Amino acid sequence: MTKRNWDLTALLNAADPQAALAERNLWLVRLLEWLRHAPRDDGLPATPRPLVRLKHLLNVLERHPEHARAFAAVIAGVWNDVDAVALFAEVGFAPRMALWHEFLARLRRRLLPATADTRDLAALFELLFGDEADEDWIAAIDDELLGRLGLLFTAAPDGGWRMEMQAALTVLVSSVHAAGLAGPLRVRMDELLLQDRPFHQLPSAWEAVERALQQREGDVLAPTLQYLRALLDRCRAAALTVPEHLEAHGVSVDLMFSVEQLTARLDRIEALLACLVSPEPQRELLRLVAGLVRVVHERRSLRTLFARHYSLLARKVAERSAETGEHYITRNRAEYRDMLARAAGGGAVLAGTTLFKFFIGLLGFTAFWGGFWAGVNYAISFVCIHLLHWTVATKQPAMTAPAMAHRLLHIDREDGVQGFVDEVAHLVRSQVAGVIGNLAVVAPIVLAVQLLCRLAFGAAPVGEPQARYVLHSLGLFGPSLLFAAFTGTLLFASSLIAGWVENWFVFHRLDSAIAWNPRIVAWLGQGRAQRWSRWWRANISGLAANTSLGLMLGLVPALFSFFGLPVEVRHVTLSTGQLAAAVGALGFGVMATWDFWSCVICIAGIGMLNVGVSFLCAFKVALRSRGIHLADRRRVYAAVRTRLRHEPLSFLVPPK
Repeated sequence: MTKRNWDLTALLNAADPQAALAERNLWLVRLLEWLRHAPRDDGLPATPRPLVRLKHLLNVLERHPEHARAFAAVIAGVWNDVDAVALFAEVGFAPRMALWHEFLARLRRRLLPATADTRDLAALFELLFGDEADEDWIAAIDDELLGRLGLLFTAAPDGGWRMEMQAALTVLVSSVHAAGLAGPLRVRMDELLLQDRPFHQLPSAWEAVERALQQREGDVLAPTLQYLRALLDRCRAAALTVPEHLEAHGVSVDLMFSVEQLTARLDRIEALLACLVSPEPQRELLRLVAGLVRVVHERRSLRTLFARHYSLLARKVAERSAETGEHYITRNRAEYRDMLARAAGGGAVLAGTTLFKFFIGLLGFTAFWGGFWAGVNYAISFVCIHLLHWTVATKQPAMTAPAMAHRLLHIDREDGVQGFVDEVAHLVRSQVAGVIGNLAVVAPIVLAVQLLCRLAFGAAPVGEPQARYVLHSLGLFGPSLLFAAFTGTLLFASSLIAGWVENWFVFHRLDSAIAWNPRIVAWLGQGRAQRWSRWWRANISGLAANTSLGLMLGLVPALFSFFGLPVEVRHVTLSTGQLAAAVGALGFGVMATWDFWSCVICIAGIGMLNVGVSFLCAFKVALRSRGIHLADRRRVYAAVRTRLRHEPLSFLVPPK
């Protein structure tokens, strides 16, 4: 007989108070399964099916006292034989204040089966209430049904659950006390809220309440309970200032996880206190059980864990990218000319990068080392461009997207929509200027080097076989456009790495360490240490972005090749340089062939995909991290189309 097809009579006959604990636990699991899987036609549609069966169970037990006695004896026996403190003090909480440790614990809980042979009521609770819908029907139990249900638990001593709850409260108060005094959280809390030392006073305040509960001194309980709750509120207020500090001084997901665990323990303390001091605790106990069911299922979710704790980090990464991205948006003709000049400088450097890439290919490295040195070539070039304050067009979108997302905070107003459309025009114009500046310089320089080397040495750096391969690999009907979209994701990933590294740099206060570390100051001198501190703070994001992008462009295709996946990168500027090198090797006559123009059309597509994919990925992350929902996106799209119809040149040429 399967667990879902258990008959009630068979279940009640199987209730054996003298059975082993594992058998009694398993009997309770089967009883809950029987409640949960009522037939569709049981009861009224508006009544939860488990409640219909629960009423039927109570009716049967009231008519058959012998079954009721066995039922109550099994429950009382299980309660006496298990450790209930863990249920009240540990369910929903991680044993360690570490996010990745909690991730591994959740993964293990999802993959490994649980056992009913346990004395841990917390583990048994997860087996009993394994359906998320259990919370709803438990919360729907009315007072009449709750009173009838309470009569079945008279076999268990009333003081039993109170003693367990008091022990659990001692555990919770100790955990909150330790977490609140731990350095990583304490130094990030508001000092004004810590002046009264609420975390220090918490254990003694709980001890006073516990003594009043044990001695049943009502006149003493009220003021001590009020003082304890005031301390709990003070502790919660102090803990909630930690995220504000993290937003200003760098985010740590482990600290965010610790704050959430601390505040959740404070909530559990309040819930247990409500059960202990309520004149009619049945309703509070029921509310507590429903809440425990909810946290059990929340703690099983891996997606919830990361979505909740990485949201703030994602927002800070997006905001740091937005700060950098503002420098890539041109709003007037002077900035537009400056962008063209900086993009031209970047194109000149990438011309050398293109030629050196062909040289690396001639050395005959293995796949990994060829990819590694190609990545080093890219990284050095990108870092040089950054240090010279020049630009690479395809790096702009991932940085400018968060800045664009920030503009969407005000699209509920008409002027906000128009402001966003203005930013769209500025952004498109800036991207066009960057691409034009890069391509207008990289192609002539590579072609000139090819022709000069042929005149001077009789041979060009890039030979005919390599040139033929370029024409073949950049063809319009090959996989180049897919590779271009993949390259766009690498461009986006480099912006995330840059934001994360900058957040890490700020969180660990490395700029302050460079400026004030005694050894560094003694080595560099105070003035130079201060300048180095400011330089690293201003450039850490750019160095991380350019280094990571270069290494990914070289190494990722090599790593994919180990798995038999022929993935390559297609970067619009580098591809243009390669096509120019092919023209220099094959002669200008190749420009009259379809193969050449197929590559030209493909390069245009590569540019759009490089820019579009990286921008869309960064824009989506920025929207989610800021909690922005484009409910009125139609209005935004309509405004952009209106601007295109009436002022199309504003997307290409800056205003006077």
